Amino acid sequence: MRIELLQGTLDLLILRTLLLGKAHGHAIAKAIEFNSEDVLQVEQVSLYPALHRLIKRGWISVEEGTSENNRGAEFHRLTARGRRQLIVETSNWERLAGAITPVLTPVEQEGKS
Repeated sequence: MRIELLQGTLDLLILRTLLLGKAHGHAIAKAIEFNSEDVLQVEQVSLYPALHRLIKRGWISVEEGTSENNRGAEFHRLTARGRRQLIVETSNWERLAGAITPVLTPVEQEGKS
């Protein structure tokens, strides 16, 4: 079963993927899918607006290059500002997950065993 990503989550995953080095959009999507064991699905309709948003914020940069199949491609790279933001976004994600976990975990009602 594949899951679509929320916008902020996709930003975090793109930043984390680019921590490993520059990549073009298709490679970013495939890396996220591969690293999630194909649970997370990255659609082009979500990916490219997210990449443009991250460029606009100065968290990633883009340069022209040639892909593995000798086609023109835009390669994205994490900027210094993006590296700092990755730390912030990771911390925010951990706080969010920590807050959601107790809500999803059933607690025994008082007085019942």
